[in-house]
Amino acid sequence: MVHYGHSNQLRQAHAMGDYLIVGVHTDEEIAKHKGPPVFTQEERYKMVRAIKWVDEIVEGAPYVTTLETLDKYNCDFCVHGDDITLTVDGKDTYAEVKSSGRYRECKRTQGVSTTDLVGRMLLMTKTHHSNIDKNSDYQQHTDNFGKGPKGHSPWTGVSQFLQTSQKIIQFASGKEPQPGDTIIYVAGAFDLFHIGHVDFLENVYKQSDKPYVIVGLHFDQEVNRYKGKNYPIMNVHERTLSVLACKYVSEVVIGAPCAATTDLLDHFKVDLVCHGKTEVIFDKDNSDPYAEPKRRGIFRVIDSGNELTTDTIVERIIKNRQVLFQGVNVLA
Repeated sequence: MVHYGHSNQLRQAHAMGDYLIVGVHTDEEIAKHKGPPVFTQEERYKMVRAIKWVDEIVEGAPYVTTLETLDKYNCDFCVHGDDITLTVDGKDTYAEVKSSGRYRECKRTQGVSTTDLVGRMLLMTKTHHSNIDKNSDYQQHTDNFGKGPKGHSPWTGVSQFLQTSQKIIQFASGKEPQPGDTIIYVAGAFDLFHIGHVDFLENVYKQSDKPYVIVGLHFDQEVNRYKGKNYPIMNVHERTLSVLACKYVSEVVIGAPCAATTDLLDHFKVDLVCHGKTEVIFDKDNSDPYAEPKRRGIFRVIDSGNELTTDTIVERIIKNRQVLFQGVNVLA
């Protein structure tokens, strides 16, 4: 998968030099050394290209990084997180570049990993977003995954990520809209930020020659209201970083209201409000959240051209898990 932990690694890597080239492995290489990938290689190529700290990508990069690879792309050194990466036969994939002194290390983002996100998807229960009686199965759930011995909040499920103002500053562009910019507003969950979101935001970005795209992120409780199950899989803090890392996004409103209200549109001086071709979910009072931008004639439906959804990703995870455990006998 591609998530904000990877984006943070690329942010750190970019700060170490002047030009960042990111090598992305093929599906075949990942399946051989790590297991079946969640996103296809074409999806991952596009996802990584959309991260704002990336200058260039190498498609089909070899799993083992050699000096030959670095020289081929005129790289002075390579960067990886502080977690070791091994081949299927247990060898350090960066051994050669480490021994030559052309290796740098960046800090891993605490509280997130692909394994962690997969675990959340497999839970698929609504309990950690519901105010239900403590005598129910909610108590058991929170003992295991919520505000129990591990100290997690039931509102963030099994997430161990702790947001800080510094992290938001590091991810934010820090740029104010300039005269002549078209201020475009979009809103939603943007959960498990994926290629469908990237395609949508890219097309939103293309609506103007000088776009300033603001993304309104709904709070976890609001997302759970209209999506159900245990959505969102990522809490609002994680979703904030995921969206901020996208090069098509200028600003994020954390905890945006469901409706694009008069106050919101006037406050941000919004010129255009966009929504995807997905169903518009009405507000709690059954009102159209886009009533005001429609009245102003600034509402536009944008076709991402991509059918991928968060549900689709969860289905892929479950399918991969079934393949991995097919024919495996377990003795307990």
